[in-house]
Amino acid sequence: MNGVPEMQFLVLGPLEVLAEGRVVGLGGAKPRLVLAALLVHANEVVSADRLIDVLWAEAPPDSALTTLQKHISRLRMAIEPGRGPGAAAARLVTRPPGYLLRVEPTECDATRFERIVADAQRGAASGDLARATELLQAALGLWRGPAWAEFADEDFARARRRAPRRDDR
Repeated sequence: MNGVPEMQFLVLGPLEVLAEGRVVGLGGAKPRLVLAALLVHANEVVSADRLIDVLWAEAPPDSALTTLQKHISRLRMAIEPGRGPGAAAARLVTRPPGYLLRVEPTECDATRFERIVADAQRGAASGDLARATELLQAALGLWRGPAWAEFADEDFARARRRAPRRDDR
Protein backbone atom coordinates (compact mmCIF):
# COMPACT_ATOMS: atom_id res chain seq x y z
CA MET A 1 0.00 0.00 0.00
CA ASN A 2 1.27 3.44 -0.83
CA GLY A 3 3.00 4.96 2.17
CA VAL A 4 1.67 2.31 4.57
CA PRO A 5 4.20 -0.06 6.15
CA GLU A 6 3.73 -3.69 5.22
CA MET A 7 2.22 -5.75 7.96
CA GLN A 8 1.50 -9.42 8.37
CA PHE A 9 -1.87 -10.35 9.84
CA LEU A 10 -1.75 -13.92 11.10
CA VAL A 11 -5.02 -15.70 11.85
CA LEU A 12 -4.11 -19.32 11.07
CA GLY A 13 -3.37 -19.85 14.74
CA PRO A 14 -3.40 -17.27 17.50
CA LEU A 15 -4.03 -13.73 16.20
CA GLU A 16 -0.72 -11.97 15.65
CA VAL A 17 0.32 -8.89 13.77
CA LEU A 18 3.90 -8.47 12.60
CA ALA A 19 5.54 -5.25 11.49
CA GLU A 20 8.97 -5.71 9.94
CA GLY A 21 9.07 -9.21 11.43
CA ARG A 22 8.35 -8.03 14.98
CA VAL A 23 5.20 -8.85 16.92
CA VAL A 24 2.96 -5.83 17.40
CA GLY A 25 1.35 -5.44 20.83
CA LEU A 26 -2.41 -5.31 20.35
CA GLY A 27 -3.52 -4.79 23.94
CA GLY A 28 -6.14 -6.80 25.74
CA ALA A 29 -9.00 -9.02 24.64
CA LYS A 30 -11.34 -6.25 23.43
CA PRO A 31 -8.91 -4.57 20.99
CA ARG A 32 -7.96 -8.02 19.69
CA LEU A 33 -11.66 -8.77 19.18
CA VAL A 34 -12.15 -5.50 17.27
CA LEU A 35 -9.14 -6.24 15.08
CA ALA A 36 -10.34 -9.78 14.37
CA ALA A 37 -13.79 -8.53 13.37
CA LEU A 38 -12.18 -5.97 11.06
CA LEU A 39 -9.87 -8.63 9.58
CA VAL A 40 -12.78 -10.93 8.78
CA HIS A 41 -14.17 -8.02 6.76
CA ALA A 42 -10.83 -6.63 5.54
CA ASN A 43 -11.20 -3.87 2.97
CA GLU A 44 -14.90 -3.52 3.79
CA VAL A 45 -16.59 -1.00 6.06
CA VAL A 46 -17.71 -2.52 9.36
CA SER A 47 -20.27 -0.37 11.13
CA ALA A 48 -19.59 0.92 14.62
CA ASP A 49 -22.88 -0.69 15.66
CA ARG A 50 -21.68 -4.08 14.44
CA LEU A 51 -18.38 -3.71 16.30
CA ILE A 52 -20.26 -2.73 19.45
CA ASP A 53 -22.39 -5.87 19.04
CA VAL A 54 -19.22 -7.94 18.68
CA LEU A 55 -17.75 -6.42 21.83
CA TRP A 56 -20.77 -6.44 24.12
CA ALA A 57 -23.50 -8.51 22.44
CA GLU A 58 -26.90 -7.50 23.77
CA ALA A 59 -25.65 -5.47 26.75
CA PRO A 60 -23.42 -2.60 25.58
CA PRO A 61 -22.59 -0.02 28.22
CA ASP A 62 -23.64 3.61 27.76
CA SER A 63 -19.99 4.35 26.96
CA ALA A 64 -19.80 1.71 24.20
CA LEU A 65 -19.14 4.09 21.31
CA THR A 66 -16.52 6.05 23.24
CA THR A 67 -14.82 2.84 24.36
CA LEU A 68 -14.87 1.48 20.79
CA GLN A 69 -13.26 4.70 19.57
CA LYS A 70 -10.52 4.28 22.19
CA HIS A 71 -9.89 0.70 21.02
CA ILE A 72 -9.69 1.92 17.41
CA SER A 73 -7.26 4.67 18.41
CA ARG A 74 -5.01 2.19 20.22
CA LEU A 75 -5.13 -0.23 17.30
CA ARG A 76 -4.18 2.58 14.94
CA MET A 77 -1.15 3.39 17.09
CA ALA A 78 -0.17 -0.27 17.09
CA ILE A 79 -0.55 -0.97 13.37
CA GLU A 80 0.50 2.46 12.08
CA PRO A 81 3.46 3.21 14.36
CA GLY A 82 5.05 5.73 11.99
CA ARG A 83 1.95 7.88 11.67
CA GLY A 84 2.62 11.27 13.18
CA PRO A 85 0.26 13.15 15.48
CA GLY A 86 -2.67 14.56 13.57
CA ALA A 87 -1.79 12.61 10.40
CA ALA A 88 -4.67 10.84 8.71
CA ALA A 89 -4.92 7.10 9.24
CA ALA A 90 -3.98 5.07 6.18
CA ARG A 91 -4.62 1.48 7.25
CA LEU A 92 -7.46 1.63 9.81
CA VAL A 93 -9.65 4.40 8.49
CA THR A 94 -12.95 5.90 9.55
CA ARG A 95 -15.60 5.37 6.89
CA PRO A 96 -19.24 6.04 7.73
CA PRO A 97 -20.92 4.25 9.34
CA GLY A 98 -17.81 2.70 10.93
CA TYR A 99 -14.29 1.60 10.10
CA LEU A 100 -12.34 -0.03 7.30
CA LEU A 101 -9.12 -2.00 7.73
CA ARG A 102 -6.98 -1.95 4.59
CA VAL A 103 -5.14 -5.23 4.09
CA GLU A 104 -3.31 -6.31 0.97
CA PRO A 105 -3.89 -9.95 -0.08
CA THR A 106 -0.26 -10.80 0.63
CA GLU A 107 -0.51 -9.42 4.17
CA CYS A 108 -2.94 -12.00 5.58
CA ASP A 109 -1.90 -15.62 6.03
CA ALA A 110 -5.46 -16.91 5.45
CA THR A 111 -5.64 -15.18 2.07
CA ARG A 112 -2.17 -16.42 1.13
CA PHE A 113 -3.22 -19.95 2.13
CA GLU A 114 -6.31 -19.80 -0.09
CA ARG A 115 -4.32 -18.51 -3.05
CA ILE A 116 -1.59 -21.13 -2.66
CA VAL A 117 -4.19 -23.93 -2.44
CA ALA A 118 -5.91 -22.60 -5.58
CA ASP A 119 -2.53 -22.57 -7.38
CA ALA A 120 -1.91 -26.15 -6.19
CA GLN A 121 -5.30 -27.23 -7.50
CA ARG A 122 -4.54 -25.69 -10.89
CA GLY A 123 -1.15 -27.42 -10.90
CA ALA A 124 -2.72 -30.77 -10.07
CA ALA A 125 -5.38 -30.29 -12.74
CA SER A 126 -2.66 -29.62 -15.32
CA GLY A 127 -0.75 -32.73 -14.24
CA ASP A 128 2.09 -31.00 -12.38
CA LEU A 129 1.73 -33.07 -9.21
CA ALA A 130 5.21 -32.28 -7.93
CA ARG A 131 4.47 -28.55 -8.03
CA ALA A 132 1.02 -29.10 -6.50
CA THR A 133 2.59 -31.06 -3.64
CA GLU A 134 5.21 -28.37 -3.08
CA LEU A 135 2.53 -25.68 -2.98
CA LEU A 136 0.32 -27.64 -0.59
CA GLN A 137 3.28 -28.16 1.75
CA ALA A 138 3.92 -24.41 1.67
CA ALA A 139 0.24 -23.73 2.40
CA LEU A 140 0.25 -26.11 5.35
CA GLY A 141 3.36 -24.39 6.67
CA LEU A 142 1.36 -21.20 7.21
CA TRP A 143 -0.73 -22.85 9.92
CA ARG A 144 0.30 -22.29 13.56
CA GLY A 145 -2.87 -23.72 15.11
CA PRO A 146 -6.65 -23.59 14.56
CA ALA A 147 -7.77 -20.62 12.46
CA TRP A 148 -9.40 -17.82 14.45
CA ALA A 149 -8.99 -20.07 17.52
CA GLU A 150 -9.33 -17.43 20.20
CA PHE A 151 -12.52 -16.20 18.52
CA ALA A 152 -14.14 -19.60 17.98
CA ASP A 153 -17.25 -18.59 19.94
CA GLU A 154 -17.78 -15.41 17.92
CA ASP A 155 -20.37 -15.41 15.13
CA PHE A 156 -18.10 -13.50 12.77
CA ALA A 157 -15.33 -16.09 13.12
CA ARG A 158 -17.63 -19.10 12.81
CA ALA A 159 -19.08 -17.65 9.62
CA ARG A 160 -15.61 -16.97 8.18
CA ARG A 161 -14.38 -20.46 8.97
CA ARG A 162 -17.30 -21.96 7.00
CA ALA A 163 -17.81 -19.47 4.19
CA PRO A 164 -16.05 -19.74 0.84
CA ARG A 165 -14.21 -16.64 -0.29
CA ARG A 166 -15.96 -14.48 -2.87
CA ASP A 167 -13.41 -15.37 -5.52
CA ASP A 168 -13.96 -19.10 -4.92
CA ARG A 169 -17.62 -19.04 -5.95
